[in-house]
Amino acid sequence: MSTFDAIVVGLGAMGSATAYQLAKRGARVLGIDQFSPPHDMGSSHGDTRITRLGVGEGLHYTPLVMRSHEIWRALEAQTGETLLTANGGLIISSRGHVAFTHVADFFDNTLSAAKKFGIAHEILNAGEIRKRFPLFKVRDSEIGYYEPGAGFLRPEKCIRVQLDLARKLGADIRTNERLISFEASRDSVQVTTDRGAYDSAKLVLAVGPWLSEVLGERFARHFKIYRQTLFWFETRDSIAPFLPERFPVFIWALPENAKGIYGFPAIDGPRGGVKIASEQYEATATPQSSERSVSSRESEEMYVNLVAPHIESIGNKCLKAASCLYTVTADAGFVIDRHPDHESVLIASPCSGHGFKHSAAIGEALTQWALDGKTDFDLSAFGLARFT
Repeated sequence: MSTFDAIVVGLGAMGSATAYQLAKRGARVLGIDQFSPPHDMGSSHGDTRITRLGVGEGLHYTPLVMRSHEIWRALEAQTGETLLTANGGLIISSRGHVAFTHVADFFDNTLSAAKKFGIAHEILNAGEIRKRFPLFKVRDSEIGYYEPGAGFLRPEKCIRVQLDLARKLGADIRTNERLISFEASRDSVQVTTDRGAYDSAKLVLAVGPWLSEVLGERFARHFKIYRQTLFWFETRDSIAPFLPERFPVFIWALPENAKGIYGFPAIDGPRGGVKIASEQYEATATPQSSERSVSSRESEEMYVNLVAPHIESIGNKCLKAASCLYTVTADAGFVIDRHPDHESVLIASPCSGHGFKHSAAIGEALTQWALDGKTDFDLSAFGLARFT
């Protein structure tokens, strides 16, 4: 039986960051994933992920994303890769909006975070939004929060870079290997997969939408899985107005629709289209039952109901579509905690649809927790006990 300081199961956003940070600290690390990351079976794909420093989900998130930005920039300097593009982010809302974005008072919370942490921002009225970003069909009652330091991450590249560095630093990264079970005592964990058995001082479970089945029925009720759809639409005319230097990432709490929309600039030329998506929390799924393909009916409904009424110059041709999975808690918050029954097992479910931008710092925090027994970050808000 091979012995390690830490085993990380699941090598998506959180697992790849944790494996890298552990290896960087000189730990003996084993990383295991049932697929070959980066892959499109979970929650860490789709070309782009929004990152924003003013976090509307709560003030306790902003220190994590601020630290993550520092780590992304350090990784870029080390590897020459472009991981983070700060092209600006626009959040549009109104006092009478119907759409719900993760938590109540999302817009006001975002503004509070910006003020508390000194994040550069502007508040724009409808006329100012139209002047600066004329492609958005805002109503007179709508306002915008604009954050120049916001932008987007390249999730697949972020995962690949961190796993490559982890390997170079000595981590044992094993893909296409599936977790069967684990048995934990106070100071060690035995992990069994479909290929072998391993012993470790610590186990980090970063398995995304598979967490419920790994933890079992006792904890499964705290994590619901929702299938989400992503769409890349053609532009009717020139791609130029949608390029990153002119078109921000955006989150829009629509005034008369229960579903908001979010989107990105065009990053892969005219043939790449403009990525726009919404979120749904009506029908739950499982990793096994979720329909991975996206139907033409879904893309047509997205265009007619949520794209055409709100954004200029987007054509009705869907160039590409994908689905992904959200792992969502009752309060849309993260779970980063020790297993209630096992001191040596850490649970990492920083998801609920807004996790990727925090992942670099969460990997650092989990590493500190696994190796030092404490972390520089205040993770108290992410305890599992708040649901029990």
